[in-house]
Amino acid sequence: MATDRQLADVLSEFARNMATEFPIQGILDHLVRRIVDILPVTGAGVTLISPSTNPHDVAASNDAALRFERLQSEVGEGPCLRAYLSGQAVVIPDLRASADFKEFGPRALEAGLGAVFTFPLRNPEGQLGALDLYRESPGDLAPGDMEAAQTLADVTAAYLANAQSRSELQDASEQFHTSSLHDALTGLPNRLLLLERLEHALLRSGRSGHPVAILFVDLDRFKTVNDNHGHLVGDDLLVAVAKRMSSLIRPGDTLARLSGDEFVILCEAISERLQIHLIASRIVEALATPFALDDVVVELSASVGIAFSALEDPDPEQLLREADIAMYQAKRRGGGTHQVVDVREQNLAQRMVALQRDLGGAEERGEFRTEYQPIVRTHDGRILGVEALLRWDHPTHGLIPPTTLIPLAEQSGAITDIGRWVLARACPDRHRWAQGCDVGLGMSVNISAQQLMAPDFVGIVSEVLVATATPPGLLTLEITEAAFVQDPKRALVVLTDLKELGVLLALDDFGTGYSSLSYLKQFPVDILKIDRTFTADLLHDPASHAIVTKIIELAHMLDLAVVSEGVETAAQRAAVSRLGSEFYQGYYFARPMSAESVGHLLVA
Repeated sequence: MATDRQLADVLSEFARNMATEFPIQGILDHLVRRIVDILPVTGAGVTLISPSTNPHDVAASNDAALRFERLQSEVGEGPCLRAYLSGQAVVIPDLRASADFKEFGPRALEAGLGAVFTFPLRNPEGQLGALDLYRESPGDLAPGDMEAAQTLADVTAAYLANAQSRSELQDASEQFHTSSLHDALTGLPNRLLLLERLEHALLRSGRSGHPVAILFVDLDRFKTVNDNHGHLVGDDLLVAVAKRMSSLIRPGDTLARLSGDEFVILCEAISERLQIHLIASRIVEALATPFALDDVVVELSASVGIAFSALEDPDPEQLLREADIAMYQAKRRGGGTHQVVDVREQNLAQRMVALQRDLGGAEERGEFRTEYQPIVRTHDGRILGVEALLRWDHPTHGLIPPTTLIPLAEQSGAITDIGRWVLARACPDRHRWAQGCDVGLGMSVNISAQQLMAPDFVGIVSEVLVATATPPGLLTLEITEAAFVQDPKRALVVLTDLKELGVLLALDDFGTGYSSLSYLKQFPVDILKIDRTFTADLLHDPASHAIVTKIIELAHMLDLAVVSEGVETAAQRAAVSRLGSEFYQGYYFARPMSAESVGHLLVA
């Protein structure tokens, strides 16, 4: 039977890929193979069907599954077509005992099929097709596996609908821009189209956390080719170079010609920088092989400059400039090689050293402050709590974001003292506000993984609660899955001790990390906070809608309250309310504000 963790892993893979431009076929091929990994079946397949087209198999986990998919299309009957027409799952645990399909049944039995389970790919505008699960031997699927399979089918349908819409939009856009966005000689994207794609790639990179790479390719001594053989030969060489490099890049990468003999490759979804070094090496090696043109054989070499994007403040033009600088560094080394320059990383490293030094006296200098964002009951808009947010106003660099501050504090060992400061500041603020409230106003405080694992953390929390006369049940500590991954046994001990104090525990940013459902079962969590990335896409992304729906359903089955983060519009608030989220927070109700502003808001 599929475990919660296995199903969560597959759903997480879908969530990560929804905003990418990975080939649809690759995603589906991976899906059916993963289904066979987690469910007790020997094959899986996906067939698309529409009123205007014949059934079309688009993915199969193995040759046998492909044969059964195509057999249904060939004979015009089978569980796939029935599930599509009825919108209901078709379950045949023993094909020998079934007389439902007079042509498909005997031929499938003869080919070695024992059982088949089919689930419609449901869509608000009608079914898209079906997901087929095959077994060589007869036997039922457990109820949990049936539920998991329908969930996978629903998410697959949402993904396909999203991909189809994205594909149609992209086709229309590319058709409109083709003449102005492509190089006339090679047919490759030109600088304008490259920058457009680079800008979009950097936005996706900011969501996924995977950097973007630019490879700037310049032909060494290309001018001598034009001088010795004429510009027509030079043009033929550029076309040949473009064709050769096109065969070396990965699917989804962009090869563009900027001008003259300058080419640029845009690479996304980088898991390791070694991938880019290997691509650069292949390009240098391939372009060193002589080009046999119509009347002449031309030998040349190429210099390749590499630049990787920063996750903060990405700038397309700056990234191109850095790759250009790296290319000239490669030329100064003699050409025929590749070179990396990472000016941003060097500057960032220097800045981090300076910030870490300044962090030591930040509290004494009064540079820390807290802001608060209300947590609101969804159905009536009543404020039932606030989340405390640490701010560092650096005298030179301005406001330092938490994504920079917290890692610095952990690296320097200051996280425990800073965490104590936040608790000691937030709890008295809550006490002052509560004087004018007729409900028990809660306070939520973010706790980093290292802070949670500190030897005296539970003692610090207890000390602050006593010193500030804060009822433990009104303090919520928000943690992320990182704490569970680092040391699950230690985390369980600490969380259990915190629960004995009486505080509440919230799992923050759910859906962006490992999203293991086993964490919800093993650890004493009271609240589940859905990450803002899912809320942001809830209204226009069917997969996000399906995932949020399932997360809320699961939380309620486990008696967990749900807080939806990042709610910025009335439509989003209505959507999370309709799906059952008891609480929300976000700009729709209020931005983070000072303690004084919270006091005014509560008595307004």
